[in-house]
Amino acid sequence: MARIHGVYRAGILLSAALLLVGLDTGCQATGIKPPAATTLWPAAMMATAGRSAATAVPTAAIPTPVSTPVPLSPASALAPAAGQGADFSTAIRWVAQEVKPAVVQITNEQVQVDQFNQPFTVPAGVGSGVIYDAQGHILTNAHVVAGAEQLLVALPDGRSFPGKLVGQDPQTDLAVVQISGDHLPVAQLGDSRQLQVGDWVVAIGNALALPGGPTVTAGLVSALGRTVQEPGSWRQQGPYLFDVIQTSAPINPGNSGGPLANLAGQVVGINTLIADQAEPGVQAEGIGFAIAISTAKPIADQLVATGQVTHAFLGMDYVTLTPSLALRLRTAQKQGVVVARVTRGSPAFNAGLQPGDIITQADGTPLLDDSVLAGLVNAHQPGDTLTMQVLRDDQAFSVQVVLGEMSSS
Repeated sequence: MARIHGVYRAGILLSAALLLVGLDTGCQATGIKPPAATTLWPAAMMATAGRSAATAVPTAAIPTPVSTPVPLSPASALAPAAGQGADFSTAIRWVAQEVKPAVVQITNEQVQVDQFNQPFTVPAGVGSGVIYDAQGHILTNAHVVAGAEQLLVALPDGRSFPGKLVGQDPQTDLAVVQISGDHLPVAQLGDSRQLQVGDWVVAIGNALALPGGPTVTAGLVSALGRTVQEPGSWRQQGPYLFDVIQTSAPINPGNSGGPLANLAGQVVGINTLIADQAEPGVQAEGIGFAIAISTAKPIADQLVATGQVTHAFLGMDYVTLTPSLALRLRTAQKQGVVVARVTRGSPAFNAGLQPGDIITQADGTPLLDDSVLAGLVNAHQPGDTLTMQVLRDDQAFSVQVVLGEMSSS
């Protein structure tokens, strides 16, 4: 498992470790049904890009105005990029001028108690975010604001505001923060569905919380439609993120929640994870992940409207059936997922599922690994019925699970 920016560590299918792109105190750097071809990057390989230094750092003033927000744009909206300059560097410079003023630094402040039992506030981490409408709504990662008692939002023009947490959804690792101020810069949202592998993109964020304002890097769209699993804890598996953009644009701790932009100066993703190690002792390079804006914007809209997002859930932990696990379970079954833990009173518990059960299919879809089941659940609504084919002591039977409701609040 790998860890980035003091946030989480996770692992990749090919032994690569993924990290949430964030900075911890001290600023050390340190998972819609997916198609069959979608590559899974397990949580052990991932790290988030959003938490950062112990202290908020004021950023440099950038007076360039940004575009007025518009709805998700068609492919034709990319046309202006080609005319912004005679060469590639000019195009990147123009994107930075267009987007960077709306990229904020978010300091997560939490209350601690000193040796005399007196409370005091300390910066627990720093990440990024992007202002996306004139009401001062900021899209960022949920792990950037997790556990915050106060939020401090700093703009590149030198202004700072207290941030109000509108809502967060750990299941998709997205959150909305709001600030109130005059003449706030606003970044334009694009349409990530128009991206193609090989397109140039620009990542902007507060890498390592370095003084002087957000960092700008450029790279390619390396792959689309990735399924990645965020790092979890010993108590709970990390959530799966679906339809994720893989990019070679360098992102680092502190970049979490910052925008990934196309050459039209439009936000097409929210930078969230990076691959840390290809295998123990071997550093992975040029592999970052951003939540597609086509996924993020509807979640943001729900958070603004209601303060929460509702997801279907099973109420159990499960892992991919591996050859070694099959040997331990004394089964000839080659593929599926194994139930590891069932929460009492959950939909899985009520359907009669037990630890050690092997689920081979769900709604007729073979479960090649645990991400497939996660994707099937994600594609359903609370109250829907999921039909599963189960093996228990090599006896096959069918189970119908009525999915429950899990709220982000």
